[in-house]
Amino acid sequence: MPRSVNHVASRAKRKNLMKLSKGYFGRRKNVWTVAKNAIEKGLLYAYTGRKQKKRNFRSLWITRINAGARQYGMSYSQFMGAVNKSGIELNRKVLADLAMNHPDAFKAVVDSIKK
Repeated sequence: MPRSVNHVASRAKRKNLMKLSKGYFGRRKNVWTVAKNAIEKGLLYAYTGRKQKKRNFRSLWITRINAGARQYGMSYSQFMGAVNKSGIELNRKVLADLAMNHPDAFKAVVDSIKK
């Protein structure tokens, strides 16, 4: 019995992968083995990048809160400890936004935790 190979499916698979390599430089865009490796690596970077994005934003928020808190004579850790103790349920994203874009509202938060 002759060997059966599904050329339609394998060609479609290669075609889809080559579509993903569009925009790559050199042989990465048109040579199958090079393109396959480049795409796998790119997808891996995309996956890890989605995880790193969360870390990077959290560290940015902490930096902004720290800068805002130091204007009122507090460190970041003192400020966050007082915020948690006072029962204010604002997350770091919101506090960073207040510190950067709404200094009056941030000052109100600082005044409320200093009491």
